[in-house]
This record gives sequence, C-alpha cells and structure tokens, in this order.
Amino acid sequence: MKSLKTPIIDSHAHCGIQDKSFDQSFESYFSFVQNTDISVVAAFPPVMEIYNRYDFNFRDTDQWRLKRKKANEYLLNIKNPYLEVIPYFFIWNDFAVSQLTGKHKGIKWHRHSLEPVYHYDSDRCRKAIKEIKKRNMPVVLEEELGNTIKFIHKYARGVRVIIPHLGGLNGGYRAIADNGLWENPFVYADTALASPREISDYIQNYGHDRIMFGSDFPFGDPGYELQKIKALGLGLNIEKAILSQNILHLLSDSNIK
Repeated sequence: MKSLKTPIIDSHAHCGIQDKSFDQSFESYFSFVQNTDISVVAAFPPVMEIYNRYDFNFRDTDQWRLKRKKANEYLLNIKNPYLEVIPYFFIWNDFAVSQLTGKHKGIKWHRHSLEPVYHYDSDRCRKAIKEIKKRNMPVVLEEELGNTIKFIHKYARGVRVIIPHLGGLNGGYRAIADNGLWENPFVYADTALASPREISDYIQNYGHDRIMFGSDFPFGDPGYELQKIKALGLGLNIEKAILSQNILHLLSDSNIK
C-alpha cells in the first residue's frame, strides 16, 4: 500500500464489471467518492460474479470458476492516481487460494440464508483456512449466525474476522453481542449500513480499536456513510481510528512474505 498520512479508507465496497444488474464498476465507485475525502478502498467482487445466490442448489462449473477468476483479477489491475484499491479475494467452494497474489490483503467470505452453502467439512476448505491463517489475512465474514459462531470458534480459530454491517446480516448486532463475539480480540467490525445507535453502542461497550468505516457500495453511498460517522461527534482520535488507522493496522501484517 502507498504511504499515506491520514487517508480515509472505505473498508467495504464491491467492484466488478461482469454483473450487469447495475453499474458496480470502479469508475462508478470513483464517481461517488471523487468529491469526498475517501482516498483508499478495500474492494471485493460483486456476489453474482462469484456464485448464483438465487439458486440454493447451485452447482459449480468451469464457466463460473473462470468468472470468479476474472472477478478477482479485475481488482488487481485497477490503477487510479487519486484512489488506491486494496484487493480482497472473494473465496468460494473451489477454495482457490492458489490464486492469491502478494497484492491481496484480505478475504471475502459471503453467503446469506437460502443461498448456496459453503462446504465447511471439505478438505479443500480446511486447507484454504490453513493457508489464510498462515498468511495472517483477515476475513470479511458475512454468514448466518450459526455459521459465524462456528467459523470463529471452530473452523478458523485464530483467524482475524471482520463482521460487516456491525452484524446486521450475520444475525444482528445484538445476537453477535449476546454470543460474546464482539469481545473476542480476533473479531473486528465494519460500519457499513449500520445505524448510528449501533455504532455508538459498540464504541461505548467494546472500544474503538476494532471497528472500521465501510460503505457497502453499491448498496450504500460512500459519501453518506462517511458523513454518518462524522456526525457522531466522536472526537478526532476515535474518528481517525475508525476512518483510517484501524484498517491500516489490521492490514499492516497481512499477507507479508
């Protein structure tokens, strides 16, 4: 990553050009942030470039494997003098960790209820998690509550996990709290689409060292999500931590040779 003094970093955005349901290209993202102070984005491909989320019985094919490969490679090749992209690798059931490059700084692990499931009991999954742990790469984990708990406590113990949306799509903020996950030193959070009340509650109860600003573009407007953080009146040090320092610290020792 470039040496930036005090960048504002969007730690949660989707960018891709294969899913044509709406414009999720880097150019579209840039058009939303070019008049903001956001200068770095951690990005992963759109879900529909990875698997068919609307088919619970989805079967993988060579065509989908190629689509995933292209989706992950797209982020590696973006160059813009005003906005740095930090690529995250979106992983699916082929668990293609052989495609990880030195540029990848995190992993995206994602599914919702009624969507195709991850094969957690497969050897490929276990080997992929072992490789992710060896590289010390954080995982943005968006899963059902039960699988979130199992991932953190069983499947990937010791892997640093970012729960997006302050748990909004992992069973809910309160359910994550009730299961003691926010207290776990390996568990982080991002603020994408979370309510100001939940963000404030998290900071009050769990501190500000493991929470990061995110927009969830294209589902969230980066400028609006940024202003939501600034409107909380958190104080300069806490705001800097959430908007920049925490994600920089988390990624500083990720995937280092």
